[in-house]
Amino acid sequence: MSVSGTGTYEPGNIFARILRGEIPCNKVFENDYVLAFHDISPKAPVHVLIIPKKPYVSFIDFSKTASAEEIAAIMQATGHIAASLDLEESGYRVITNAGHNAGQEVPHFHLHLMGGKALPAFPG
Repeated sequence: MSVSGTGTYEPGNIFARILRGEIPCNKVFENDYVLAFHDISPKAPVHVLIIPKKPYVSFIDFSKTASAEEIAAIMQATGHIAASLDLEESGYRVITNAGHNAGQEVPHFHLHLMGGKALPAFPG
């Protein structure tokens, strides 16, 4: 079920619960700003979710309200994680879904880092 990319943050969402330690995750990376973990329903051999630790509903919210430091931290973490998972040579994809039309399912901004095989072309 898709969610709106705007509106009020829902503190009961699964990523908020992971951040609070209520639900375990298979952690790949963590720093003061970012947590990254393996997706429990991977769409590629490597499928990591990268989330900010602060409550942003979507990229819409994050891009408007996050600090420059937070934005830099998530981008740097994404590059670091891709390198640490040996994806640089073969390539990888970074995706975020924002709102209903994009199929956003969790109302917490997150990036999908996918690789480990040739990925299908984008829709359209």
